[in-house]
Amino acid sequence: MALIKLTSDNFQTEVMQSEQPVLIDFWASWCGPCKMLSPVVEEIAEEVTDFKVASCNVDDEMDLASEFGVQSIPTLVVIKNGEEADRSVGVISKEEILSLVRG
Repeated sequence: MALIKLTSDNFQTEVMQSEQPVLIDFWASWCGPCKMLSPVVEEIAEEVTDFKVASCNVDDEMDLASEFGVQSIPTLVVIKNGEEADRSVGVISKEEILSLVRG
């Protein structure tokens, strides 16, 4: 699957109404740790089929970041059945990300 660019316009459809779990990467272009994590998230998005991977630029989508209480980036949030199932703040490994989603 391709990485989904998450916006307030597609949030309900892509996340809240999703049949699959969704991993959301909250990031910003000026954030050093985000630049380390983003390629890993993109790689996961290309490889997995059992969950969706979405990317949310906090500078462009401040309302979504605020809705999720994102105070530090990068923040990864897992949504299952329309509810937050887990979250991680900071850079983590690919294996930890997969474990975060698949539990």
